[in-house]
Amino acid sequence: MAAALVAFLIWVNGQINHVDALSGAANTPGDTTLIVGSDSRDGWSASDTTEGQRTDTIMLLHDPEDGPTALISIPRDTLVDIPGYGQNKINASFSFGGAPLLVETVEGLTGLTMDAYLEVGFTGVEEIVDAVGGVELCLDYDVSDELSKLEWEAGCHVADGETALAFSRMRYSDPLGDIGRAERQRQVVAAVADEVLSPATILNPFQLIPVTEAGLDAFRVSDGTGVFDLAGLALTMNSALSGGAVTGTPPIASMGYDVPGVGSTVLLDDTKTDQFWTDIEEGNYEAGDEVGGVE
Repeated sequence: MAAALVAFLIWVNGQINHVDALSGAANTPGDTTLIVGSDSRDGWSASDTTEGQRTDTIMLLHDPEDGPTALISIPRDTLVDIPGYGQNKINASFSFGGAPLLVETVEGLTGLTMDAYLEVGFTGVEEIVDAVGGVELCLDYDVSDELSKLEWEAGCHVADGETALAFSRMRYSDPLGDIGRAERQRQVVAAVADEVLSPATILNPFQLIPVTEAGLDAFRVSDGTGVFDLAGLALTMNSALSGGAVTGTPPIASMGYDVPGVGSTVLLDDTKTDQFWTDIEEGNYEAGDEVGGVE
């Protein structure tokens, strides 16, 4: 049994996809992970170009030295300063320079150094959800969204991979736009984490192996991340999504701030943003708080 476990761990470690993402900036207190959902996982090789890639999901997972873990969604249209490119939407940094530029941009916005980076290819979301046999998701209104292809009847339903992906991408039929989508994306992540870390998955090799294969194929992580680092990240994320974490977005001044040459952006409230990130770093919010957003 022990030999089989060691062999499994060695196999997992050898299958992890890595990316040179971290900036090497001086450490800040606590542990911070940038979690990104990209529009493709194709070409995840050293020769892959980043131009034209997009990210619809940007979440910051912060475990402070003291206080509750925080999982904060940064709307993809947030107006930020991108090093070398001036002001633009934050997801443009990923298109311009891939993971390294996105990390540098988020660090400039938050003042927090990223200790780890986790990227999920959207096409992998379907495989992970299908590998765990579907996940239960809830939405309290009907949806028939042409762009995301989401067809939803109000209530809670077990969603397959295709539906879960549409559920996490839909925004134009959401009255809260990007804010609502961020809430649904956290819901999908929580549902998947619950299934992946359940005894029914972990203790059943016939379930664990296909789930692990789907996950490893869908993820890529910062250089130096090994199997035990991934396990620790999974436990931290599961804890964050269990209801005891601080969740939300940075304080928002406008959801439709027009910038010439850029378009409609999400403008953060610059009178509150610096203190917001300080409070996240120091763990000053109460467990279970939903913070930021539009006032």
